[in-house]
Amino acid sequence: MSKLTRLGFQHAGSATVFAAAWLSTAAYAVNDLPGGPAVNQLNLHPAVTRIAEEQHWLHWFMMIICVLIFVAVFGVMFYSILKHRKSVGHKAANFHESTVVEIAWTIVPFVIVIAMALPATKVLVAQKDTTSADLTIKATGIQWKWGYDYIKGEGEGIGFVSTLDTAQRQMSNNGGPKAGETAPDNYLLKVDNPLVVPVNKKIRIITTANDVIHAFAVPAFGIKQDAIPGFVRDTWFRAEKIGDFYGQCQELCGKEHAYMPIHVKVVSAQDYTAWVAGKAKEAAALADDPSKVWTLVDLKARGEKVYTANCAACHQANGKGAGPIKPLDGSAIVLDADHNKQIQILLNGAVGGAMPSWKALSDTDLAAVASYTKNNWSNQTGQIVQPSEVVAARK
Repeated sequence: MSKLTRLGFQHAGSATVFAAAWLSTAAYAVNDLPGGPAVNQLNLHPAVTRIAEEQHWLHWFMMIICVLIFVAVFGVMFYSILKHRKSVGHKAANFHESTVVEIAWTIVPFVIVIAMALPATKVLVAQKDTTSADLTIKATGIQWKWGYDYIKGEGEGIGFVSTLDTAQRQMSNNGGPKAGETAPDNYLLKVDNPLVVPVNKKIRIITTANDVIHAFAVPAFGIKQDAIPGFVRDTWFRAEKIGDFYGQCQELCGKEHAYMPIHVKVVSAQDYTAWVAGKAKEAAALADDPSKVWTLVDLKARGEKVYTANCAACHQANGKGAGPIKPLDGSAIVLDADHNKQIQILLNGAVGGAMPSWKALSDTDLAAVASYTKNNWSNQTGQIVQPSEVVAARK
């Protein structure tokens, strides 16, 4: 077989692989996601805040200036090269210390820089003005989910954890949508508890993190703020449109980085008030008496729900863990009759933050998930962790 023939087969094979990959991608294609990414999106997200609109204007303003400079500089350069080349008889001029040229190349760039800096500074200052907020929410980055605490304004005291939808995570773990299966438009962006805020209200977001550096970002709002352990940063937005808007952690925060979405649900003032009332009822229902003595059956049933919502993403539904994530099935700490060992890890985390703290969960939820892990899979210990033990461990 000639070398040319072999090259032909190689190129044909590459083309076949590329075509198969393209067809596979087309088969799993999703539609545009309102408030989120669009198919083949080239421009910035449609803006729903004034700041985002100004960022879009700045983007095009700067782009136009840069293009004009590029065209002017390279146009003059290539014109000079073409029209004044030596081959057509031109000779290079010999001059130096031109005062006019030196003044021109000092003043013109200075004017351009000022013209670019003034509107940019105005937008930057506005981005940092978090005063007079109607609602203040703390967003805590946790590997790999977000914790939200409403700390000022209507809804003060509400707190919850927002985690990637379990069904979508399982779909991803299985290699994505199967042949003939259609991926949802919000694939890997759907969460169990979206962040809910009222429309046309100034929302201050305070960011921090439990473990590593994360970043809270929602492109439609024009916001991106790092969430750093031990530090508090803030940003703000005022959504002018009702709807669902999506973002993702924009720092490389570990192997599950791609599974840390942000879903902000903007609702009317009336719907927000109703949501706050509903959350208050949920909190009251979950505020169990910590002195209540539970049966193992009831704790396991509740613990399974807590585990599925908060633990299964890392430790897996079968408790086997994955990679550096330690298995719970057969774990010495889980099997230990000293319940405090497991409770302390649930409360304070472990492995330098790789295992996050779950202090935000109620005493009953923590007791339930501990009892569930002690009595599931091969861990049939018969041990019961009561909420009162968690209460004692918190002190």
